Amino acid sequence: MLSIDVAQRRARLARRHLLSGPPAADVETATDAMVCLHATDPAGLFLSAWARVDGFTVDELERAMYTDLTLVKQLAMRRTLFVFPRDLLPVALAGASARVARTERARLAKLVETEGIADDGEAWLARACDEVLAELTAGGPANATSLRRRVPHVEASVEHSQGKAYAGRFALVGRVLTVLSAEGRVTRAANEGRWTSSRPLWAATEQVLGPLPVLDEDEARTRLVERWLRAFGPGTEADVKWWLGSTLTAVRRSLAELSVVEVDLDGRPGWVLPDDVDPVEPVEPWVALLPALDPTVMGWSERDWYVGAHRAQVFDTVGNAGPTVWWDGRVVGGWDITPRGEVEVLLLEDVGRDARAAIDARAEELTGWLAGTPVLPRFPSSVTAALRAARR
Repeated sequence: MLSIDVAQRRARLARRHLLSGPPAADVETATDAMVCLHATDPAGLFLSAWARVDGFTVDELERAMYTDLTLVKQLAMRRTLFVFPRDLLPVALAGASARVARTERARLAKLVETEGIADDGEAWLARACDEVLAELTAGGPANATSLRRRVPHVEASVEHSQGKAYAGRFALVGRVLTVLSAEGRVTRAANEGRWTSSRPLWAATEQVLGPLPVLDEDEARTRLVERWLRAFGPGTEADVKWWLGSTLTAVRRSLAELSVVEVDLDGRPGWVLPDDVDPVEPVEPWVALLPALDPTVMGWSERDWYVGAHRAQVFDTVGNAGPTVWWDGRVVGGWDITPRGEVEVLLLEDVGRDARAAIDARAEELTGWLAGTPVLPRFPSSVTAALRAARR
């Protein structure tokens, strides 16, 4: 059996994730290389692009998402928001979003009944989706607040987290938009806030992107697995299952359809595509500052080969990564942005003088790019907390 050691896996990561060697010429190329970019943290999306694109600017990504429409935000794997290349959107809708949509639709219908809003939650939701979509089609892009006012059927709100310090109410229109988004019937047409925040304007997908092909769910899932293996392989079944947010049975079926090759990953079985068994050339030591939820640090569920002893410091208890410092293919620390827009680094181990100098230089580059813009990651790590405590 072919063996792929950690050094080879790190070399693959460096080259294929555009973290070593020539950066991407544009944001579309960078996104395609990663299959998709995480977009749950709005600022993190832009910082992921900055880490990979030559001369990246905020305007470039906003142009791609909202003017040229070459990139599209979509709720997909694990109920997470991503940015996909436009040509991959139908694959994502069928291969991942459809599963999310079914879960969200059932959950909201049950909530409507439990809260006494309607006896038939499915009927209430069907009408809500139809009326919101009709309003967007007739009136053009709108935010959730405007839709709540213009569509009386979705005006209701319900309490959440009763008895907690953060208890409050949320409007059902947001949940309706979640269902419609997962189903691919509405899309984010613009952002009313700055690049560090998320204030989407919603539009009917067909009006913005035109009719999208409807693909077979199993075939689309297999295409997503193939894309993941091309960018992240080798990986284990557990890695693919986690990334895709699917079942082990479905993952195994897709792997079989792809005729993947089994490889040894330090005593564990892993998989690569049949044409991806040859080793890649080693890379020179490299440095990267990746934001919270970056697709590289979030790409696998079995992370010891690149996180090592630092998992507890860079991941929270549910597995979300904070901002990470990388040196030569592994996580060696974390970083934060001060209220003045300055990047501060905290290393978790001694990496040597040359590595430290390279990391500090990269932090200075990012500070210059931020030009005084403060950024608060939605998923801070314990490293982030330590840096903030030291500033007090």
